[in-house]
Amino acid sequence: MSLEENDAYKTIESPSEEVLFKDRNSKFFGVAFPVLTEDDVKDSLAILKKKHHSARHFCYAWQLGTSTVRFRANDDGEPSNSAGMPIYGQIQSFGVTNVLIVSVRYFGGTKLGVGGLINAYKTSAKLALEASEIVEKTINVEYQLSFGYDLMNTVMRIVKEKNLKIVDQKLELDCQYVISVRKKLAKSIFETFTNVYKVEIKKLES
Repeated sequence: MSLEENDAYKTIESPSEEVLFKDRNSKFFGVAFPVLTEDDVKDSLAILKKKHHSARHFCYAWQLGTSTVRFRANDDGEPSNSAGMPIYGQIQSFGVTNVLIVSVRYFGGTKLGVGGLINAYKTSAKLALEASEIVEKTINVEYQLSFGYDLMNTVMRIVKEKNLKIVDQKLELDCQYVISVRKKLAKSIFETFTNVYKVEIKKLES
């Protein structure tokens, strides 16, 4: 499948329930949040830090974006690569994006060693994603259509036939529609309307 055709992605729409994983008296609370910006990440972390104010570590990983992807993994004081990367590995394993996973650790008095930590943070992240409702969304392109009232039936017939979504409309001296089109269909829809006499179509920048 080419990148052009890969126009769907998986994400979560609401925070997961908090899940608990225990190992030798250490407690790891895992939770997944939907995020669209780094500010969303900061806000979600602030909420957790308020709730778990006596916890020792807030280890996390996030991934943002669809065509261009950014991510970060944070060990928050745990040995290097023992927490953030195992959490990020689960984001990759579940194939989700626009997501933040945090594992909040309460130290139980016994050191787990690097292997034990990797397993605990990985499991905590996995449980958080399993407790989340994962949804598939499509990457869409928006076009603006401008046409006279005499072409309304023609345009509406194409909209109906192609199962297009009208996201905005202005009906004044002439008609203006904003339609949302799945990325892989965008080129053919653009050509369809370009071939209709007296209908103007232009792509809106997202």
